[in-house]
Amino acid sequence: MNTSIKPQPGILDIEPYKGGESRIQGVGEVVKLSSNENPFGPGEKAREAFLKSAHQLHRYPSGDHAELRRAIAQVHGLDADRIICGAGSDEIISFLCQAYAGPGDEVIHTEHGFSMYRISALAAGATPVEVPERERVVDVGAILEACTERTRLVFIANPANPTGTMIGGNEVARLAAGLPDNVLLVLDGAYAEYVEGFDGGASFAESRENVVMTRTFSKLYGLGGLRIGWGYGPAAVIDVLNRVRGPFNLSQTQIDTATAAVLDREHVEKCRRENNRLRAWLAEALAELGVPSDVSCTNFVLARFASQNEAEACDAYLKTQGLIVRRVAGYKLPNCLRITVGDEASCRRVVHAVAQFKEQSA
Repeated sequence: MNTSIKPQPGILDIEPYKGGESRIQGVGEVVKLSSNENPFGPGEKAREAFLKSAHQLHRYPSGDHAELRRAIAQVHGLDADRIICGAGSDEIISFLCQAYAGPGDEVIHTEHGFSMYRISALAAGATPVEVPERERVVDVGAILEACTERTRLVFIANPANPTGTMIGGNEVARLAAGLPDNVLLVLDGAYAEYVEGFDGGASFAESRENVVMTRTFSKLYGLGGLRIGWGYGPAAVIDVLNRVRGPFNLSQTQIDTATAAVLDREHVEKCRRENNRLRAWLAEALAELGVPSDVSCTNFVLARFASQNEAEACDAYLKTQGLIVRRVAGYKLPNCLRITVGDEASCRRVVHAVAQFKEQSA
């Protein structure tokens, strides 16, 4: 082994991201409720666009994503020139760290925040700084207190993963206004579409020079397998991010499918309506079994058990029933299981299994 060849500082401190499990050894058919996927998948118009794109696989894609940016801008009332597209919102997060943070700089995230914030900060050579939350909710005061002259970026997910909680506009405004002038606030809106009438932070990104919003097609739009995301922010910031973006970071298949998906508002409304109905039912049914959760603004519930042992035992039992949920001890929530809101049959099945587990444990 050549010990003289070394990666940049911070790289070896990264614990690689682990997605939700999708298989159970010895079980043929499983219900996957571990990755917050839309159980209804993409709409018919998006599927048609995906299939049609196969005729152009030999062609290079559009390098400026103009068609997709125009569609996003049309739907959300935004300036297309201030939109950047990426391979999932993860790539936009990576661009932000690459462009605005490096050795000697600090990147703030909250204790239960999405793990890619820490990973992307370390990959850029920056130092991730973890700030405590208050009862699984982002604490704006704690973030402001944690800022130093080395802080360059602050990441919060709103609504958050894996907690499902969110903070209101007044708190976001207080955070944006209270940050030092040289710090960018990044509002991760991966789950924003699940909140009726919520703009995901677009108004802050529109009006302030220190706010960037990220969004994804992986959740409500049902396109997790294609990896498509976007960001919106000040023109100067988007210009910088486009300078580090690869020229063909999205395929034409991704561009065409996402364009069709964002314009298909009927499918969007149907998926949001069904998710919110089933989410309320799932949370209430689990609570009746003695498994509470915070009010969720996403497509999952964070089920809280009495202890880590009980959460892990329940997870193990669910696997025997062909049900895969997500342990979140890695997010410092060892007594919790994150359960995606599936279709009605899946929700009823997981509640029935938790009830059986509770009966056997009594």
